[in-house]
Amino acid sequence: MARLARLYVPDQPQHVILRGLDQQPAFVDDQDYELFIDCLKAAARDHHLAVHAWVLMPGAVQLLATPSDESSLPKAMQAVGRRYVAHFNRRYARRGTLWEGRYRATVIEGERYFLLASRVVELAPVRNRLASAPEDYRWSSYRHHIGLTVDSLITDHPLYWALGNTPFERQRAYRELCEQPLDERETTQLMQATLKGWVLGSDNWRDWASRTANRRVSPLPRGRPRKVREAPGSQPPAQPQSAPHASTPDTASANAPDHETGKPGHGSH
Repeated sequence: MARLARLYVPDQPQHVILRGLDQQPAFVDDQDYELFIDCLKAAARDHHLAVHAWVLMPGAVQLLATPSDESSLPKAMQAVGRRYVAHFNRRYARRGTLWEGRYRATVIEGERYFLLASRVVELAPVRNRLASAPEDYRWSSYRHHIGLTVDSLITDHPLYWALGNTPFERQRAYRELCEQPLDERETTQLMQATLKGWVLGSDNWRDWASRTANRRVSPLPRGRPRKVREAPGSQPPAQPQSAPHASTPDTASANAPDHETGKPGHGSH
């Protein structure tokens, strides 16, 4: 079975997870973390990826970002991986991949899940017992969002801006939001959607996304389709007959059916 294209819905944020291979650390010291951030900044700039939140942990990376087009996120992640893995392998005299396969990602309904995803990303060090408070952990965007630093990697999302009319109001509101416990059910839904690669949102939003996305947004039903039973003695419907007509080679070619691409819209995705 052919691998599905990376899911893309225009102007919608995506939650991204990149895991280290076999739970091995992908970052050993500050130099590794700093280089990865430099790689991510360059890739985001070159491939027009708006990064809204990020965290680097020894065995995993999480991002919340909005791609500018279908290829924006895949190209950015490829560029980061190629440059960083070359550095890591050279520095530690190793060979081969550093990551557990391809990155995982899902498109989310911003109005419903953006602030949840932002908190899941930035509170991950606390949930993984790497820090007692999110502001104590250096390798995330949390300190930017509460006003302790200015992070040039971050493009603040309109939903973050909507938290207040001034920077101070937004920072205070976000800090207070992060002090509230995460909804464990919604957090699990987010993580599962990211790992499986299907959209996360309300039914109405998913219907809209299915008409806008570059591929299907949810898995196909399992099993074979049910057969429709015919009533005993029923006859198949008669096929309509078309009137024969002659055609010249030119008109026959013009009347030949087009070959469909199997993808919505025009052009390749």
